[in-house]
Amino acid sequence: MIVAMKKVCCICQSKDAFDTVFRLRKLGMVHVEHKQPPQGRDIAALQEDVNLAVAALDILNRNCPGREILVQKESADWKVAALHIVDLEKRLEHLRNYSEQLKNKIAEWGPWGDFDLGLIEELSSHQVFIRFYQIPANEIAAFAQDGIIVRKIFTSGGIANCLVISRQKINILYKEVSAPKISLSTMRAKLTEDQKVEDVLKKDLFRHADHFSQISRQREILEKELRFYQVLKGMGQDQSLAYLVGYVPVDAVARLEAASKENSWGLLVSLPGEEDPVPTLLRQPAWVSVIRPLWEFLGITPGYRELDVGITFLIFFSIFFGILIGDAGYGLAYLLLTQFVLRKKLGAKHAKTTLLLYVLSSSAILWGVLSGTFFGQQWLAAKGIRAFVPLLNDAKFAQALCFFLGAMHLSIAHGWRTILKLPSLSALADVGWLLIVWAAFFLARTLILGDLFPVFGRPLLFSGIALVVLFTNPQRNMFKAIAEGLGTIALSLVNSFTDVVSYIRLFAVGMAGVAIGDATNGMASSSGNAVAVVVILAIGHALNLVLGPMSVLVHGVRLNVLEFSGHAGVAWGGEAYDPLRE
Repeated sequence: MIVAMKKVCCICQSKDAFDTVFRLRKLGMVHVEHKQPPQGRDIAALQEDVNLAVAALDILNRNCPGREILVQKESADWKVAALHIVDLEKRLEHLRNYSEQLKNKIAEWGPWGDFDLGLIEELSSHQVFIRFYQIPANEIAAFAQDGIIVRKIFTSGGIANCLVISRQKINILYKEVSAPKISLSTMRAKLTEDQKVEDVLKKDLFRHADHFSQISRQREILEKELRFYQVLKGMGQDQSLAYLVGYVPVDAVARLEAASKENSWGLLVSLPGEEDPVPTLLRQPAWVSVIRPLWEFLGITPGYRELDVGITFLIFFSIFFGILIGDAGYGLAYLLLTQFVLRKKLGAKHAKTTLLLYVLSSSAILWGVLSGTFFGQQWLAAKGIRAFVPLLNDAKFAQALCFFLGAMHLSIAHGWRTILKLPSLSALADVGWLLIVWAAFFLARTLILGDLFPVFGRPLLFSGIALVVLFTNPQRNMFKAIAEGLGTIALSLVNSFTDVVSYIRLFAVGMAGVAIGDATNGMASSSGNAVAVVVILAIGHALNLVLGPMSVLVHGVRLNVLEFSGHAGVAWGGEAYDPLRE
């Protein structure tokens, strides 16, 4: 659930502001709202140091694979080490850019061959001019004149790249190619030398990776101090008084009141206003909270006044994952990858992420077992191994199931809103939307699957429309309420149908994954070569293993974050509760 919050204002004398913030940080319960932009030399200096530490750590993460084997060391001054790391990265980047330019020049001038640029300059002082031109191959003969020597070096795409030698400077209408500043052999020598320097810089950078732990700890210290000074400088001021405004969970207010008496602070506790940016604190059962790592990855948090949809998100996202992956073999691969690779990498700090991956992998295994799919489907059918639920492989049934899941998902959203709105008459508007969702379900089956539209379909639809029109805003006078209801229907009626239909993506994407698996197996079985069989199977199924989670992020997340949340009134515009703390 989303924990109720109280708005608090803690007042102290300006001279005690530093000590007040220090003691509030020890309490670790106030989510601070700045009353003025936090500015000052302290903040600017700390921010600069934080940026330096973050940049150094990012460079080491990107450029030093295997740095974990290094014994970590402590530098006398972490800043010197971090600055050196950043400087090495800049030098490497500059060197790489210059090497890339050299490679392009070598590729451009390689077909011309090597030549002495100094000799060309010397000949020009003796009235022998050598220049480079691109001339259409069929016009070279017409171009030759007395006193002009034309030598074709190479031809590309009907254009002859030529050397033109003359006793005097001439103007030619054809495209002239500017000579490089250094010869081809010098370019190659410089490129070789640059690569040696790059290797030296990389080794130096890797050696400095032994300061990773120290810089990481320093970043945490700096970020803590930066936040402290941001809170201090963001306090409101009124003559000799300073005040800090923030939000505290209702069950923590008593502790704050006790601390206020002990430290002689003034304390005002009130209910947050409608316009206040109240943070969201989620307290969910342990089994539901496993979905939180996904929310953190997506950067979404329900708003303070919105629903905590963790339970439905976890249940339906797991179902969607199973359908979209649709293969027990792939689910088993994800499970083994989580068990033997990711669990160790993520560590105990990310136990919820590991548990979520176990749940999702198990869902894919279950769906694959029910539909008879294990690294493809056709090879199992050829061996006489049947699915536990053969209907899941019937296209019409599978599509109908997707529509049913969509209607159920959206019905939960409106049913939930109905319960929360009771006993207000506006709850009947959500009952109306619930009826419209099921009318849309039957309409989708009729239009897409060819089923007969049930006799109760029209009464269902019209009853839903009537409830929405009459009760969207029953507090207003009748005519304004009906006008608002009609506007709501006009904007959202078609959307309800398209939202139900959009769940067919589960069937389409899941079927595509099975098709890729079967196609891979088919190509492998027809190759007739053991090595080719292994290569084809490895590449084809690896492609499916990579594309599967991507499709889940696109489609499985969308159905929860957009379709369901739109009907549940969850805009994901919340800010996570993050109190000032040690």
